[in-house]
Amino acid sequence: MAESAKRVLVLGAYGFIGAEVVRALRVAGMHVTGLGRSAAQAARVLPGVSFVQGDLLRLLRPEDWAPLLQDADAVVNCAGVLQDMAPGELEMVHHTAIAALGAACAEQGIAVVQISAAGAGPDAGTEFMRSKGRGDAALRAAGAPLCILKPGLVIGQNAYGGTGLLRMLAAVPLVQPVALADAPVQCIGMADLAAAVAAALQEDLPQGTYDLVEDNPQTLAEVLAETRAWLGFAPARWLLRLPGWLLPPVAQCADALGRLGWRSPLRTTAMAEIQSGVCGDPAPYRAAIGQGIAPLKAIYQPLPSGRAQRLDARLALLMPVAVAVLCQFWLASGLIGLWQLEEAATVLTDSGWGSLPAKTSVAFWSLDDIALGLAILWRPWAARACLGMAAVSLIYLAAATAVTPHMWADPLGPLVKVLPGLLLALITHQLLQER
Repeated sequence: MAESAKRVLVLGAYGFIGAEVVRALRVAGMHVTGLGRSAAQAARVLPGVSFVQGDLLRLLRPEDWAPLLQDADAVVNCAGVLQDMAPGELEMVHHTAIAALGAACAEQGIAVVQISAAGAGPDAGTEFMRSKGRGDAALRAAGAPLCILKPGLVIGQNAYGGTGLLRMLAAVPLVQPVALADAPVQCIGMADLAAAVAAALQEDLPQGTYDLVEDNPQTLAEVLAETRAWLGFAPARWLLRLPGWLLPPVAQCADALGRLGWRSPLRTTAMAEIQSGVCGDPAPYRAAIGQGIAPLKAIYQPLPSGRAQRLDARLALLMPVAVAVLCQFWLASGLIGLWQLEEAATVLTDSGWGSLPAKTSVAFWSLDDIALGLAILWRPWAARACLGMAAVSLIYLAAATAVTPHMWADPLGPLVKVLPGLLLALITHQLLQER
């Protein structure tokens, strides 16, 4: 079989790295099948690509992998999680499932390309890196043909996780806020990472372990400045160095939000990784392939940047604020309605309603407001909560127009002020769409 006709199974196919790897391998002429949890998400991100559903949390034995590997010549693992969202998730995704995959691939002679992380190993400072290191070690022990690629901070056209945070911070006007400004960071462009995966599959890159990082580390402040320049924002007038004592409470708040389903790049693991530095040794890869990884300035040069990228960065910066505002607005509306039940009911009784129906209506819709204000905090429900807010706003407007039309002329504008809230809910619904 020609190398160009290799059949490759890509794990985490529609993720930040996985999607670009899939596209690059298809351009190289390989037959690619993606694997992930959601067929619908895969169809949106990678239309036309073959896909099989699979969850690494349920692929924990070699026999679980056997049916998925029947038509594969090689497997590329792009899957990973930053921090436990459920007990044991890191261990299962990064180690247990990957050890089972390695055993299954060794039995069938299937090659594996493992995308790990620069710094992963048994003595790393975070469980993310240690679990990645255990997965790497399990693959080596399994004996399948293996290439382990350990990228630094990955920069691509799209943004997710750490790169998304970079662009959000770069979008802050006038000042450049940064914590850990002097932390060393070595980057890699998505194109170089995808090329390394293709080289490994085509056996142009010998089996082994390689750090994929630019030659010279830069400080986090320098990476932010380069990102800001690429986006086309004006240079910051001041560098606002945030104190180190601020990081633990911010990370703990992000961890708490993680329990509500929000995968914030400010969680404890991400902060710890930046603090320890994102670094590796570029020499082995340079010696093996004959060239090094492009530096950050060269990574950004070919990437298109315009209004869309600037708008995306600004909206990402505003999204948490929009969610917080909607939560507070709807909670306050519901709680005030219950607190001032008598006064709120008079609006309806003055229009001819009986006391009981008026109070019942106020109480029902107040509880509905509270439910929506709480629902937007739970990430899996947040987008639907926004649609619920918009729908309830339209019901309020329609009902008020029918029952109390004079409120449109109220000098305080209680109905007019519903319209901006409705629009904010619809905008936030779009901001909450992932990938």
